[in-house]
Amino acid sequence: MNPPEIHWEENQLARAARWRSESGAAPPRRVVLADDTLGADQAYRQACEGVGLLWRGDFHNARQLLQAMARRVDKRPRKPAATLRDAFNQHRQFQSQRARILGMLLIGFDAGHGIALRRAPDARQACEAAYGPADEPYVASLRELLGLIGAYEWRKKGVEIAALGARIHPHYGVFSPLRGEYVDLVAQAPLPPGDAAFDIGTGSGVLAAVLARRGFRRVVGTDQDPRALACARENLQRLGLEDRVELAQADLYPEGRAALVVCNPPWVPARPSSPVEYAVYDPDSRMLRGFLDGLAAHLAPGGEGWLILSDLAEHLGLRSREQLLEWIAQAGLRVAGRLDTRPTHGRAADPADPLHAARSREVTSLWRLAAA
Repeated sequence: MNPPEIHWEENQLARAARWRSESGAAPPRRVVLADDTLGADQAYRQACEGVGLLWRGDFHNARQLLQAMARRVDKRPRKPAATLRDAFNQHRQFQSQRARILGMLLIGFDAGHGIALRRAPDARQACEAAYGPADEPYVASLRELLGLIGAYEWRKKGVEIAALGARIHPHYGVFSPLRGEYVDLVAQAPLPPGDAAFDIGTGSGVLAAVLARRGFRRVVGTDQDPRALACARENLQRLGLEDRVELAQADLYPEGRAALVVCNPPWVPARPSSPVEYAVYDPDSRMLRGFLDGLAAHLAPGGEGWLILSDLAEHLGLRSREQLLEWIAQAGLRVAGRLDTRPTHGRAADPADPLHAARSREVTSLWRLAAA
């Protein structure tokens, strides 16, 4: 299916180009040209009205304008929330509106991802990594472009993983192991006997690599997303573990059984507002419940399943501890043990965060599950 087109008028001629959006945002219905003469207040008003601003000025000035628009969005008053669940819903609604408004500042690209603006960066490699080849001109939001560039820098630099003594290089759209507490739990928990392990939803491949380094002779990492599998494959090659870890495109489980089955599903049971949010939000707890329901049938005798899960959803009123324990029991499983740790990321200690009351109490747990 071809991407939608975006239309505007320039030099009294009707123009059109393909629209690209990794977030799945629809193209603006109306597009006007904008340049260095456009003030932040006017840009903000037009963006709020859903008007796309196709930039024809200096690239650095466009970045400054985007920052000025963001300040105006962030000054919007917010209603006090009665509950943490209300605070979560309001926060998500605000983030969605913020993304929509700031996404109205647009950049045109040539075939091959070139940007024909003064002082524009060479973003061809970053765009190629996220979008793939570009055989024709297209338009995307400046906000998304800056996200692509930032993600590509993270991909080149990598994230230091203490448990591996090495770096993991996340690709755009693949969950980055910046929150290392869940990796440390997998690196420290006592292992069940056996030589095979599964990593369900492998993402960057970080947990599959930890399992291989801990001595499993055969590790299978699964994921539905081809982008994640490519990311995991590259990381495993960097670590010299490609012969120890097999990757498979699958919805949850590969065939067979293993002594250890590990899963770190998205922690928040809510509907993603864009494709890239599937690493954070698990609608209707689909992945969590699918992992639990299929675990007993994929455990070797005496094996364990490790569920790595934050209790943030419990503090937000989106899922209760009783409900989680009920799902575990319904799946024919029992809790053999649990390891807990507190997150160390900055938002957990930031009282200005709208979800601080929940984040400050958050605990990440590794649930050791066995067949009942």
